[in-house]
Amino acid sequence: MSSYIKVRLLSVPASLEEDVTTHCFDSGATGVTEVLAFSQPDLTYDPSILPMKTHDLDVYFTETPADNFFDGLKVLSPSLRWQIIEEQNKDWLEEWKKGFVPFKLVGRYWVVPSWHEKPAEAEVGIYIDPGMAFGTGTHATTKMAAYFVQKLGSQFKDLKDKSLLDVGTGTAILAMLASHEGVDRILGLEIDPEARRVARENLILNKLTNIEISDKPLEETGEKFDFVVANIIDGVLIQLKDALLRTMKPGGHIFLTGILTERDNHFFNNFIEKSNLKVIRRIEKDEWVGYWLQHNA
Repeated sequence: MSSYIKVRLLSVPASLEEDVTTHCFDSGATGVTEVLAFSQPDLTYDPSILPMKTHDLDVYFTETPADNFFDGLKVLSPSLRWQIIEEQNKDWLEEWKKGFVPFKLVGRYWVVPSWHEKPAEAEVGIYIDPGMAFGTGTHATTKMAAYFVQKLGSQFKDLKDKSLLDVGTGTAILAMLASHEGVDRILGLEIDPEARRVARENLILNKLTNIEISDKPLEETGEKFDFVVANIIDGVLIQLKDALLRTMKPGGHIFLTGILTERDNHFFNNFIEKSNLKVIRRIEKDEWVGYWLQHNA
C-alpha cells in the first residue's frame, strides 16, 4: 500500500503563516491544513474558531522533502519545530464500509447496507447506501424515532389515508420505515443537496414510490400532516417550534427526538408547555430523550 508524508509544523506564529505556507508549496507540498482550536457551547451552534497567536500546520508531501525544505523553515524562523509522520494511503469510504454491517433497527426491521445481503433473521430489510449523508440508523435518537414510527402500525388500524412529514430526513430511513408500516403519503424535507440525492437513491433501492424528498423550507410547507417526525437537536427544535406545530393536523401526532437528557427540562418548558400538546410517551436512550406528543384538537 502506498504512503505519504505529513510534516506537522508546531506552534507557527500567525504572522509567519503566509510565508511558511508559500515556502511549503514552493518545496513541493501537495497541501497545507491548519490545526485550529474551536469552541462549540452546544450543538445548536456552529463551531467558533478561537483566535490564537500560534497554531500547528500539517504539510503533505508524496515523499520525504529534501533538506532545503527544512533549511528554509529555519531561515524563516529558527524557533520552528516539526514532526515527520509517514501515513498509509487508504480508501476511507471503503474502510468505513467494512465496519457498517446489517443490524436490527427496531421490531422486525433491519437496516441493510446496499453492499450486503439481507440476513436470514431479518424479516424486513431497509436498504441504504448512506454516501456522505447523515443517518445510518445507528444513533440513539434515530432508534427512538424508529421505535415511535413502528408503533403506528399497532396504534392505528389503517394508515392508508394517513400522511407523515419527516423533517431533516437524511438518508430517509424513518420515511422508509413509515412506508413499510403502511403510511400512504410521506414527505421528507432535507436542506442538504447531497442528502437529498442519497435519499432519492435509497428510495429507488427499496422500490418505494410513495415518498417525496423536497428541499422546501419547513416554514414554507403549507400542507398539514397526521404525523410529524423531527429527529433534530433540541435547541433547533425550539427554534422550529412554531413551524413544526403549523404542520400538524388537529389531533395529529409529533415525534421529537434529539433532546439531551440534561436539557430535558429546558426543552419541556420551551416547547411542550403551553403548546396545546399532551405527552403520549416519553422514552430515554443513552443520554437522549424522545417524546411522542399529540395535538389537543
